[in-house]
Amino acid sequence: MSEIDPATGCPAPEPPAGSRGIAEILAAARARLNRLDPEQAHLACRAGALLVDIRPAAQRATFGTVPGALAIERNVLEWRLDPRCPARLPQATGYDLPVVVLCQEGYTSSLAAASLQDLGLHRATDLVGGFAAWRLAGLPVLGPAAPTAPSVLPPPAPAGRAAR
Repeated sequence: MSEIDPATGCPAPEPPAGSRGIAEILAAARARLNRLDPEQAHLACRAGALLVDIRPAAQRATFGTVPGALAIERNVLEWRLDPRCPARLPQATGYDLPVVVLCQEGYTSSLAAASLQDLGLHRATDLVGGFAAWRLAGLPVLGPAAPTAPSVLPPPAPAGRAAR
């Protein structure tokens, strides 16, 4: 007998045999990682770890960035960091590369770091709490630019005319 979905009041679909829900997939990914808190991640980066920001450009623009972080959006991460891939970045120097992945809140980064481990980057991990935790810890951030108020000054006078 299928369960009732509390949101719709309808029977919930029966998942396919052998499938896993996202909560189980996330827990399995995190069980493989040595996740870092913001201070540990900051120290790792100062010691040479590659900090990779996988957030979309819109999130980086809205919330800010970490100075020195390499922005690689999630949809191309594996291609850019796989040392055997022709589309890799110059930073993808080998399988011993320490990589700390960050997203906005620390969920997507766990899945991404586990995927990097699947590629052989055995030192890949993620930041607990993501960028939000980094900022709350008072660690260095850039932006977002504060909104500016519209100017209350009159526009400059055209050349050759004096303002009245």
